[in-house]
Amino acid sequence: MFSRTVEYALRAIVQLAYMAPQGATTGQISVATKVPEPYLRKVLQALRRAELVTSQRGASGGVRLNRDAEELTILDVVNAVDPIERIDRCPLDLKSHGVRLCPLHARMDRALQGIEQAFRETTLAEILAEPTLSTPLCETPDEHVSCTRDVTSP
Repeated sequence: MFSRTVEYALRAIVQLAYMAPQGATTGQISVATKVPEPYLRKVLQALRRAELVTSQRGASGGVRLNRDAEELTILDVVNAVDPIERIDRCPLDLKSHGVRLCPLHARMDRALQGIEQAFRETTLAEILAEPTLSTPLCETPDEHVSCTRDVTSP
């Protein structure tokens, strides 16, 4: 249902939120998130244009979140790379439907509305703080530090 670009952007943002306030190179993010580096560069470029991340070259450079995880929502990330397209008119352009949606498309739009609302209400901080046995981007909770903060370790 969600594009690969959305999935990759969310992985990168979660990784950066784990590392905040420190940043990471594109290569480090690529390794940690298992996103191909060329694709990740394009995703990070869209996130920079949306001012969700900043990047700096040089020895102390890297990519960093531009906002606190408490302020940044999942919807912010989705909208930066591949916004959810609501159904506001008949997708078939049937003149008899006008701006009224048929029952099928009305239900589809309500589902999209629910997803949009859930993403609007979910911050990165909530994702990171949620108690779980499946830490994002990690094989096991015990590997949390090594797989998110120090991506250069074997």
